[in-house]
Amino acid sequence: MDAPFAPGRFAGLEHHFVLRVYFEDTDLSGVVYHANYLRFMERARSDMLALAGIDQRAALEAGEGAYALREANIRYRAPARLGDELVVVSRLVRLRPAAVDIHQRVMRDVTIVAEAEIEAVFVAPSGRPRRQPAAWMDRFTPLLFKGT
Repeated sequence: MDAPFAPGRFAGLEHHFVLRVYFEDTDLSGVVYHANYLRFMERARSDMLALAGIDQRAALEAGEGAYALREANIRYRAPARLGDELVVVSRLVRLRPAAVDIHQRVMRDVTIVAEAEIEAVFVAPSGRPRRQPAAWMDRFTPLLFKGT
């Protein structure tokens, strides 16, 4: 079977997802519209999961469930602009039976443009939290960042 399409890569325990800011990502002043940072981070998380061997679509189609964000705390630090090359750096910081916490930062070179603390909860098709598949927990455990 072919490897999943994934434009990102792991560098140690961190996942790096590269993207370019396009016109559609900006407001009239050429600065990235604030809500688009959440879209960038979502793409990076989805890519990270695919590279970790997590098949979200199969779980959804099998009626097991899907991730939903319970909380997203985002801090904007510097503007990104049309044409900028950005890297979304993601790391798993906490793993619980029904949830995972992910720290994400959007970087332009060495400048932190935005960063967020994300809590994703695995939910059943009914919308109620449920345990993540055991195989997913097994794949996450070696990726868990234990530093400060």
